[in-house]
Amino acid sequence: MKYLMMAVFMAVAPVMALAEGKAHKVAIHVDENDPQVMNMALNNVANVISYYESVGDTVEIEVVTYGPGLNMLVAGKSPVEDRISVMSLEMDNVTFAACGNTHAAMQEKAGKDVPLMSEANVVPSGVVRLIELQEDGYAYVRP
Repeated sequence: MKYLMMAVFMAVAPVMALAEGKAHKVAIHVDENDPQVMNMALNNVANVISYYESVGDTVEIEVVTYGPGLNMLVAGKSPVEDRISVMSLEMDNVTFAACGNTHAAMQEKAGKDVPLMSEANVVPSGVVRLIELQEDGYAYVRP
């Protein structure tokens, strides 16, 4: 009986794994103040989610911005602000990280507060955040 149960488990386990789908994690890096790059990053987000959903998998995506790329998350200035707002409402598996170092330097240079979009999660360092995500098994993508 023990061997029969083991054989059944070995036969069913792969099917169960397929039914559950695989979980993926992706970090997308944006460090350019270029609307084409920003839109390509958002296209990558949409395409990756669409693909993995179509095969029954799940995916978590974090878009990490720093340097000139932080403009992607500056309220009232981002060329993709509306698109990010819509995506954030429709896709709960996407987050946006804003480099705290870049944000502080941007505010110092401007001599005033530089508001970020509500979707932005400020992290101490964009580069460090990318390192942490990769150490946590995230695939790295740079559009």
